[in-house]
This record gives sequence, structure tokens and C-alpha cells, in this order.
Amino acid sequence: MPLGSTRIPFWLKVGWTVWLMVWAPLYWRQYGAQNFLFFCDIGNVLIGIALWLESPLLFSWAACGLLVFQTIYIIDIVGAWFAPHHEFGGVEYMFDPHVPLPIRLLSLFHVVTPPLLVWAILRVGYDARGWKAATIMTWIVIPLNYFWRPGFDVNWARGLFFRQQNAIPAWAYMLLYLTIVPICVYFPTHVALRWATEEWKGTSGAKALRESARQRR
Repeated sequence: MPLGSTRIPFWLKVGWTVWLMVWAPLYWRQYGAQNFLFFCDIGNVLIGIALWLESPLLFSWAACGLLVFQTIYIIDIVGAWFAPHHEFGGVEYMFDPHVPLPIRLLSLFHVVTPPLLVWAILRVGYDARGWKAATIMTWIVIPLNYFWRPGFDVNWARGLFFRQQNAIPAWAYMLLYLTIVPICVYFPTHVALRWATEEWKGTSGAKALRESARQRR
């Protein structure tokens, strides 16, 4: 990339990298290695790489895989802040005094991630392969979550909202998960992001033309 053509501020690249260097060892000590198979944690690393490479594919991959689930997280944490219950569940630890405060503060990346991803995609562009990359990641990670310490239900591999389901056989639930999530979550997110970026480019292009015409007067 030619010097001066960067679309992501240097301070953001450095800041996210430093944050990763603090976040990863503290999370490892608190939760162990398996925690890094959560999609949100994988997304943190993807974002870190994407910031330096300014990669539309990596940003799009992370966005297709995370935006819906991170939004659910935000709704749940905001709702629990104002009400005595959780709409979905999974963020109870954010209000647990037994969890160290630094860990809970670091977990606020869930709130930062969605706007950051949308902003980055509007800056560098959207790659239509993102939802396919997120699907492949899911097909790899969920079977690992299914077999490795299944009681932790990482990424809801055994039941929604960290509640193990017993309505159907566990293997059937996993197969449904691997089919439904890409079709009903990743692909609609892909469609929405593609539409949003096309609208953004159209609006930005129109503004640029108006500014160019104004300067020529």
C-alpha cells in the first residue's frame, strides 16, 4: 500500500494490538484455553490482523460472524443494567462481583466490536466472501466445542444461550446449528452489509461529485 494511502488510523492499529496483548493473557489465566474458541474471541484476533492489513475480507468475515450475536450481547447487558433480569442470558458474569473487575472491563469489547466492524467496512470496503469464511469457521469450531468440555456449551454448541437442550439428540442439534446459523444469520448479515456499503458508496460518490462541481465554479 503506498505511503499515505492508509484508511485505518495508525493509533487504532497500535491501540488494538496493545489491548490484545493485555486481554489475551488475562483471559487465558481467568478462563483457560478453551475460551479462545468463542467466536467473539476469535474475532478479536481477526480484527487485530485486519486492522494492520486493512483487509476487507477479514473485516467482512468477522462482521458476518459476530454482528448478530454481539448485538444480542449488547441488548442483554443493557437490559440487565436497567432491569433485574436477563433477556437472553450469558452476560451474568458482567454483574458477578466474584469475577475480577479488570476481566469484566476487558469484556466490554463486545460493545465496541459491532460499531468498529461496521465503521471499518465502510472505510475499506465489503468482501462478499466474508459470510462463507464465517461459515467455514463455524463448521470447524462448533464440532470442537461440541466434544471439548461440552458442559461449558461454548458458542451454544450444546444449546442456545448456554442452556443445554434435551429436546432432540445432541448430534442432531449440532447439525441443525451448522445449517441454520449460516443460512439465517451469516447470509442475511452479508446481504445487509452489501446493501449498506453500496448505499454508502453511492452517497459518498454523490457528495464527491457535488464538491468537485462546487470547486470548479
